[in-house]
Amino acid sequence: MQQWVRDALRCPKCRGRLRDAPGRLECVACRLAYPFRDTFPLLLAGRAEPLDDPVHPGGAS
Repeated sequence: MQQWVRDALRCPKCRGRLRDAPGRLECVACRLAYPFRDTFPLLLAGRAEPLDDPVHPGGAS
């Protein structure tokens, strides 16, 4: 993916910036991860995975 395209991508839920992570893009603002499928990020809020909470692993509150 070209860098200018990568820089333009935003979280579909909150429009926050996404950070690179192994096999996915992560939104720190709303704590969601968007996995890659066939080298493209699957940027669908309904298909996002919750990020693990460092205090409560597994996303538990």
